[in-house]
Amino acid sequence: MRGVYRESGYQEVKGPQILDVSLWKKSGHWDNYKDNMFFTESEKREYALKPMNCPGHVQIYNAGLHSYRDLPIRYGEFGGCHRDEPSGALHGILRVRAFTQDDGHVFCTESQIESEVAAFHQQALKVYEDFGFKDIAIKIALRPEKRLGSDEVWDRAEAALRAALGACGVEWEELPDEGAFYGPKIEYHLRDAIGRAWQLGTMQVDFMMPERLGAEYVDEHSARRHPVMLHRAIVGSMERFIGILIEHHAGAMPLWLAPVQLVIMNITDAQAGYVREMTQALVNEGFRVESDLRNEKIGYKIREHSLQKVPYQLVAGGREMESGTLAVRTRSGEDLGSLSLTDLVARLRQELDNKS
Repeated sequence: MRGVYRESGYQEVKGPQILDVSLWKKSGHWDNYKDNMFFTESEKREYALKPMNCPGHVQIYNAGLHSYRDLPIRYGEFGGCHRDEPSGALHGILRVRAFTQDDGHVFCTESQIESEVAAFHQQALKVYEDFGFKDIAIKIALRPEKRLGSDEVWDRAEAALRAALGACGVEWEELPDEGAFYGPKIEYHLRDAIGRAWQLGTMQVDFMMPERLGAEYVDEHSARRHPVMLHRAIVGSMERFIGILIEHHAGAMPLWLAPVQLVIMNITDAQAGYVREMTQALVNEGFRVESDLRNEKIGYKIREHSLQKVPYQLVAGGREMESGTLAVRTRSGEDLGSLSLTDLVARLRQELDNKS
């Protein structure tokens, strides 16, 4: 996701974890979200632990004066958020009170909304495909009963989202009353390997918060205007997304995602030094590698690492040590024979590049 940020022109930022409640009152979160927030006090000032990153990003934007030529400005943050969820709703890492968002905000002019939303749409679909998700439903959540702003502003925001999706040539479903209190949003609903639907990415158009928090830019006529703020996330809660990924792949992560990509095992103690040498060589090539030098039968080791769903199991016996190779097996049991380090690295790199 950090790579996606960089490729898409986002500056990675980091906002404070706690902010004075006055900011949350100005932003509108106090009236609409305070029941889901945690609070603390210091030196007779009341602070809130942030449930979302947007007010902090406005403060970063406000640190300098911006021209219309600077827009769009894109900020991205892997931001820690805390929300006071009911204890009965908590569920493993799929529903938690403390989580990390792949959060981002785009400050742009109204004429730039359609192109920014369309670019985000293509970016999000590419990420989902890389992670192995192809069944994706797109929805637009429309104005809720409790909201900020006039109907005219909401009409413009909803029309911009429809126009952007229409330009992308996709179909969508509309969800009345389900938008955020500050703006409508596109939602991306993914279906996993066993058919469950998960709502992950969002793109929200917000005319309200920049005005309430004093965000401005200088237009081509030297007048001060408020930018539009686009709130976007692709995977949402990263903890929740990791849980979804584990279940979607049944723990058998593709090579590029696997926490341990390779394990190297010796047959006898005579190959222990060689295994250490090959492990370090593969670590130096950038792979996530572990060695298994336990005094156990090789069949026992292979079975154990197969159950752990490590993508590749590499075995070193006397013959491999003499030839400078490793016997290579996939977790499905396919025997690829003995490969040199050069040939093995070439195969692995091709698989990583394809995210297959």
